Amino acid sequence: MTMDGPDLTTQILLTVATLGYSLIPSIADFNKTHATNPLWTGHARYHVVWQVSSYIILGLGVLYLIWAPSEDYVFRMKLAGCCGIAVYGGFFTALFTLRMYDGRIADVNGVPMVKITDKIVWDLNIIVFTIMTIFLGIAEYRMFS
Repeated sequence: MTMDGPDLTTQILLTVATLGYSLIPSIADFNKTHATNPLWTGHARYHVVWQVSSYIILGLGVLYLIWAPSEDYVFRMKLAGCCGIAVYGGFFTALFTLRMYDGRIADVNGVPMVKITDKIVWDLNIIVFTIMTIFLGIAEYRMFS
């Protein structure tokens, strides 16, 4: 970022990362694979709707921080980045601690796994969120270097 104003590339990277944790989950989770999945308990469906709704509202606030004119754009860009770190950090914490709470990355009637090769099958969430985290990391690097 320069003294004249925010860096457009950083703004775009932060925007993509923000849409990755707000818009994409709303499309992927507000349907029969999650929010209306008949195999999930009502309480689990409640939590997914709460979580995704919170990410949408947070994402709208973060997009404002990124794009609204401001004298304090450096602070706002860093705050926007911190929000992304919190959301993606939570995702990867849940992923890496699955065994501690007998969790699963996918359900039988959930979002299908992506076949990379005959022996490698990955969850679409891991693929997309890893890419979004890389975008966020590049934005963070640009802000702090």
